[in-house]
Amino acid sequence: MKCPYCGAIDSKVIDSRPTEDGEKIRRRRECLSCKKRFTTYEIVETVPLMVVKKDHSREVFDRQKLLNGMLRACEKRPVSFQQLDAAVSRIEQMLLNSYDREVSSIHIGDLAMEQLKQLDDVAYVRFASVYRQFSDVNTFMEELKDMLDNRSKMSGN
Repeated sequence: MKCPYCGAIDSKVIDSRPTEDGEKIRRRRECLSCKKRFTTYEIVETVPLMVVKKDHSREVFDRQKLLNGMLRACEKRPVSFQQLDAAVSRIEQMLLNSYDREVSSIHIGDLAMEQLKQLDDVAYVRFASVYRQFSDVNTFMEELKDMLDNRSKMSGN
């Protein structure tokens, strides 16, 4: 680390501790040439997660955009903001853990539907109807039938 006082390159770390928010490491350093002390901060380098949309355009992943879509699906439903926020956090963590820096909007939509299905059936169907762009009532009914069949299988009926 270059000394801000004399420009020398060599310094030693005297003290190292995390910042209050835990996002950075604060390091006190001493220049080996002029003996003056200075502070540096170390942060994790992040690469933004890119979303590849259906038209093949790309945009930076926007957590708020996903949350807003899920909030709309849960309007007037017994799903708390905290539950939705936690679901979005789980989705975001899954995406970040995949190490793919580009992810399709289709995959994000599928993850959102999985989370909503666990929270509220009506919200799931609402989201699916927009996300899958149901073309008619028959397509909508097929989705409902699949959902009910899966529920029957899970309950052992």
